[in-house]
Amino acid sequence: MRIWGPMPNLFRMGQPALKISSSYRNIIYVHTVCISPNHPTATALSSVFQETNEQKLYKIATELLKTERAYVTRLNLLDQVFCAKLTEEALKGTFPVDVVKNIFSNISSINTFHNQFLLPDLEKRMGEWESTPRLGDILQNLTPFLKMYAEYVKNFDNAMELLKQWTDRSPQFKAIIQDIQSQEACGSLTLQHHMLEPVQRVPRYEMLLKDYLKKLPQDDPDRRDAEKSLDIIAMAATHSNSAIRKSDNLKKLLEIYEMLGEEEDIVNASNEFIKEGHILKLAARNTSAMERYLFLFNNMLLYCVPKFSLGGAKYTVRTRIGIEGMKVLETINEDYPHTFQVSGKERTLELQARQDLNPPHNTPYRAFQETIEIFHQKNETFKSASKDVEEVSVSTAELGKRAPRWIRDKEVTMCMKCKEPFNALTRRRHHCRACGYVVCWKCSDNKVALEYDSNKINKVCKDCYSILTGEEKAEGKKKGILEIEAAQFSGSSIICGFLQHCEKNKPWGKVWCVIPEKEALVLYLYGAPQDVKAQSSIPLLGYSVEDSPRPADPPASFRLSQSKSVHSFVAESEELKQRWLKVIRVAVTGEVPESQMPNDATANATDTQETSSDST
Repeated sequence: MRIWGPMPNLFRMGQPALKISSSYRNIIYVHTVCISPNHPTATALSSVFQETNEQKLYKIATELLKTERAYVTRLNLLDQVFCAKLTEEALKGTFPVDVVKNIFSNISSINTFHNQFLLPDLEKRMGEWESTPRLGDILQNLTPFLKMYAEYVKNFDNAMELLKQWTDRSPQFKAIIQDIQSQEACGSLTLQHHMLEPVQRVPRYEMLLKDYLKKLPQDDPDRRDAEKSLDIIAMAATHSNSAIRKSDNLKKLLEIYEMLGEEEDIVNASNEFIKEGHILKLAARNTSAMERYLFLFNNMLLYCVPKFSLGGAKYTVRTRIGIEGMKVLETINEDYPHTFQVSGKERTLELQARQDLNPPHNTPYRAFQETIEIFHQKNETFKSASKDVEEVSVSTAELGKRAPRWIRDKEVTMCMKCKEPFNALTRRRHHCRACGYVVCWKCSDNKVALEYDSNKINKVCKDCYSILTGEEKAEGKKKGILEIEAAQFSGSSIICGFLQHCEKNKPWGKVWCVIPEKEALVLYLYGAPQDVKAQSSIPLLGYSVEDSPRPADPPASFRLSQSKSVHSFVAESEELKQRWLKVIRVAVTGEVPESQMPNDATANATDTQETSSDST
């Protein structure tokens, strides 16, 4: 055997193998000796290695405790700082409290478990390690609480979307996050980075536990508990793999976002980073080559210029080129080898791979080719899925009478009605309950009763709506409905009257508002009571109602919000405000509200219309 280390007086085969002067005992030697397996020296060596193995087990346990302490610190930061500060501001009416709850999910429960149970148990065990050297029983206490992680991981994509939406939408929301991120406790990391910690924690337990079991003797009393814990933790970790892959991509997107000076639409779950690197761009008018930098994603190419600054952004985006319709072609240039042309709808570029950074066998040209091929393959998948659906979809005669086969989300990449690509923020996947197609929210913004589902109201696509109701459902603003006269709606409405209205940053304006009996879930906005066409309509279903006063809001005000759409209203009195809220709060749930227009109120509405007509 070969021994690396200080040479002890241990190797003896009748005669000393080597005599060492005391002044050289700290010198490291390499010495080869032959020892019989039955020799006492072999037993002594075995004892030495057993001690080393125990030290490795102790080291793993120490590493677990160290990382657990750091993890609890991150959980406290998420729960007691970020979540607490945002909730405190939300209670003032600045933004909905539900937004904060949906972003941080069950982080408070996870924090409580680790802070009050798992970490104290680990600290206690490490304090008594000499008498009780085991981890399996401690980690087994973790397994019943893994469901909390499943809930957190499941909500992670939605949390990232909400975080981005409200950072863009609310200055106060953004200011609170930036203020906390600037503190030393954040370690110069963003909130998104800290929110990745729970996603990555369970696989970390799995890795440490596997290492622990490798060092643990087969007959050790802790093996049974440790193996049982690993089985359950490993199963939970497999559910996190997809989220971890997404989180790794998200980390890279965040880095690019910062490198580009907070360029829009970078941190998006639909964006998949593929490649980046320096490139030379050949000028069209002369033979010079300019230093540029490329970021290649699954759906676009960012052509960037280096930015010379001491801090902050490193590059400026010069051009975005979509992968759809892009072509890449190798070109021949005597002065510049390994050149190729990238041609897209937005711009055509002639580029040369820098040989010091991109060897010929791994040129960006290949990355472009592969990305374009994958993009087209996904589109072909969509076409194939559409073709298959034609064979298995329900017939027109059976539509609504028989449950359809739902097309799998992963089988399509774009809406099967309007052909627009899906993304995680503005165009998400929905299923038509009549035909089973995967469509976007715009194409599924229709509801009818379906016979196979006990005549319950279900979401259907626009085509199924037309077939089942016999009515044409136009896209966007419905011309036929908007051109109905305000007087016609006002005469048979649940509630109507003047309100001050403001959308986003537009100026306030006085509008005649009507919620008709026939369209009880829609609020119509007219310029005046006798107008023959509405200015706009607001489908109330799914909107959030907020009536808590904000410092800058006038009295008797309330707001309707959904995604990035925010409508602010002001009534003439608190009493009128409460009447409107009584109707709207019912309508946003999908229920038909009771009429707030008794006979005398209807007459008053008619009088108001006539007065308005006379004054003009």
